[in-house]
Amino acid sequence: MLLNGKAGVVFGVANKRSLAWAIARRANEEGARIALTYQGERLEENARKLAATIKDPLVLPCDVNKDDEIAAVFASLSEEFGGLDFVVHGIAFALKEELEGQYLNTSREGYRVAQEVSSYSLAAIARHAAPLMEGRNGSILTLTYLGGERVIPHYNVMGVAKASLDMSVRYLAWDLGERSIRVNAISAGPVKTLASAGIGGFSKILDHMRNRAPLRRNVDQEEVADAALFLLSDLARGVTGEILHVDCGYHIMGM
Repeated sequence: MLLNGKAGVVFGVANKRSLAWAIARRANEEGARIALTYQGERLEENARKLAATIKDPLVLPCDVNKDDEIAAVFASLSEEFGGLDFVVHGIAFALKEELEGQYLNTSREGYRVAQEVSSYSLAAIARHAAPLMEGRNGSILTLTYLGGERVIPHYNVMGVAKASLDMSVRYLAWDLGERSIRVNAISAGPVKTLASAGIGGFSKILDHMRNRAPLRRNVDQEEVADAALFLLSDLARGVTGEILHVDCGYHIMGM
């Protein structure tokens, strides 16, 4: 029970295929009490149905574009949990039209939305989480993608947002390290999720990576969740500022 007696919050659970949900479920299996957040009424039903399958959950609304809602989440966590041991940031969003055509044609608004939701939200969440995590060897974990390091066709503005997210991990690791709070990211290989459904040619990406990855297959949600469990637990107490690739080795390939 690697997380026995610990409490954490998971942002970004959309449905049962979400990497964030796989991580939340795995953490709960290892003894952690979990809070899940959802954005808007459209996703509330899914979040509550999933939460009903784990032990003693807390379900809270949160639109990360609104500072008052982020603050309300952490006020509720303080009241219910007393403190916090880990945060999982699984939030990413870009306007659908920005994931088509060329990055060259990214709109100003499309750029702002992708950066605010997918990257800035990590800093906003970490700022509110830190007071609840001090003295507990806390762990903050986000989900990134290789498209922030290399060009992935049609990933466009999301790739730029992920590059920003990757650097946010490093700067937050420095800022929060003196408070014994670790900040890391998992760069997962392509997985069929609600978010990936909006990427043009996604099935071709899956096929290409399956054929070129050293393990000759794609990663699955459970493998990502197991890696997350390591980073959230005390086993990774000396690891911070790290981008851990869980992609069957694809990221090492030159061609």
